[in-house]
Amino acid sequence: MAGARAAAAASAASSASSGNPPPQEPGLGELLEEFSRTQYRAKDGSGMGGTKVERIEKRCLELFGRDYCYSVIQNVNGEICGHYPRHIVFLEYESSEKEKDTFESTVQVSKLQDLINRSKMARCRGRFVCPVILFKGKHICRSATLAGWGELYGRTGYNYIFSGGTDDAWADAEDITEEDCTLRSADTHLFDKVRGHDIKLLRYLSVKYICDLMVENKKVKFGMNVTSSEKVDKAQRYADFTLLSIPYPGCEFFKEYKDRDYVAEGLIFNWKQDYVDAPLSIPDALTRSLNIDWSQYQSWDLVQQTQNYLKLLLSIINSDDDSGLLVHCISGWDRTPLFISLLRLSLWADGLIHTSLKPAEILYLTVAYDWFLFGHMLVDRLSKGEEIFFFCFNFLKHITSEEFCALKTYRRKSLPARDAGFTLEDIYMLRRRDRGSTTSLGSDFSLVTESSPGAAGSFTYEAVELVQAGAQTQAAWRKSYSSSPQSVLWSRPQPSEDRLPSHQGLVEAKSSSSSSSNHSDNFFRMGSSPLEVPKPRLATLSDRETRLQEVRSAFLATYSSTVGLRAAAPSPSGAIGGLLEQFARGVGLRGTSSGTL
Repeated sequence: MAGARAAAAASAASSASSGNPPPQEPGLGELLEEFSRTQYRAKDGSGMGGTKVERIEKRCLELFGRDYCYSVIQNVNGEICGHYPRHIVFLEYESSEKEKDTFESTVQVSKLQDLINRSKMARCRGRFVCPVILFKGKHICRSATLAGWGELYGRTGYNYIFSGGTDDAWADAEDITEEDCTLRSADTHLFDKVRGHDIKLLRYLSVKYICDLMVENKKVKFGMNVTSSEKVDKAQRYADFTLLSIPYPGCEFFKEYKDRDYVAEGLIFNWKQDYVDAPLSIPDALTRSLNIDWSQYQSWDLVQQTQNYLKLLLSIINSDDDSGLLVHCISGWDRTPLFISLLRLSLWADGLIHTSLKPAEILYLTVAYDWFLFGHMLVDRLSKGEEIFFFCFNFLKHITSEEFCALKTYRRKSLPARDAGFTLEDIYMLRRRDRGSTTSLGSDFSLVTESSPGAAGSFTYEAVELVQAGAQTQAAWRKSYSSSPQSVLWSRPQPSEDRLPSHQGLVEAKSSSSSSSNHSDNFFRMGSSPLEVPKPRLATLSDRETRLQEVRSAFLATYSSTVGLRAAAPSPSGAIGGLLEQFARGVGLRGTSSGTL
């Protein structure tokens, strides 16, 4: 283990104007090409070319180091986990002095690694609880679900069963050790011991909330329980944690997404299948402020379900306590990176984490670290049409609105209800005027809002006086500032959807299935495709929307030139086939076989 610290500070360069193509991150195309061709394994860095893996790892460390002081837990040959990063990053605190003083870590990395080594057997495939995002001093973690008897009594045999009877790629990396055999001999204390270490690790990372995405209580293969979960632990070992069962469809469901021509609106999971036995269960205290009818979750389409779960996760990590969050599914390499990636990008778009990274850089970081280095099997998923990876980044168009803004939630919680007449946008206008900036919310702004227990104290005195003033005074203030160039962004009316001039011959299409419409590019053009890079719009965008749109545009542009979409079987209308064919001709993309772009 290397406890070497890395710290670097860098200022974000100003973004390119909205009329220019999204800037490309050097190496992103190479990353996507290799990601879609070869499976990453920590023990065999040369599997896709050792130098390529090293470049990816080095770039990730560089991007983390822009904003954080961190330590590295070495996993070079997969000693800890065969499909976790070879250099596991533990973020200690933001590298700004202000954040260090406010949220300095109390975790000792040597003790953390000891707990990891002791606890790794507790979870499926040894995919232990691993912190991956740091927000306001809280660790957002990922893992697999709890291991069952099948795995604890022989991971090699377990891998054979879990993979459906095929020779699993990880089996040779997970051979039973002498320590494993010792654990076997103590049957009655086996779960107490390994899950006890897992609980110690969770507590050491101050994790209180555990969000389980499994649609099953236990994963069953050939009539055998091969995994378990905290919610059905018979001894109630996890009773001190806040457990949330938020069942979300597995990667197999995303073949239907692909077969529906990459349209998630109206795509509803079949909750009546025999193996689905985990109901949605969320403590009432965590749902009161969200204004979501959770009893209707089985009627939500894929867009609504993903949006509502993301809102829930954002509200948890943005709460007033100092507790961390764990997100997991079964193996932790499909649904888990989906929500980890969306959390990272959403918080970044609000200027709350990775504040110095540009859109292309945060895109590279989340693709490389959250997906590739944590073992997402893109090669296998693409061969089966289970395109959850593509869904993640294409889905960004559905979370651009302010209802997903953690900064907005944090601000509003600090304002008394009686002051609701003075809007958040007005406060932003004041703060922007004080900074003299008409660009995106910078890191110095977000740090001020985070550092104070009562964020109202972070506003200027002028803002506080105006909040307490009457409606007439507030109206006069708004009028005086609405003519200022700095206030144009916040005084504009919010569009309900993308609109372009009718003379351009565009046909608008609203989503009929989502109740949480966002300011996204939900319109179709003749000859358009899911891979089409969004064009700049006439309406002024919010900072959040602009940043997420740039990330999505950069992803689509690179994905289209490397991986591409794989067309489904021709539908009766043949519409999507025609659109994809037009797209292929337009950009010169042709697959190696028919039906592939």
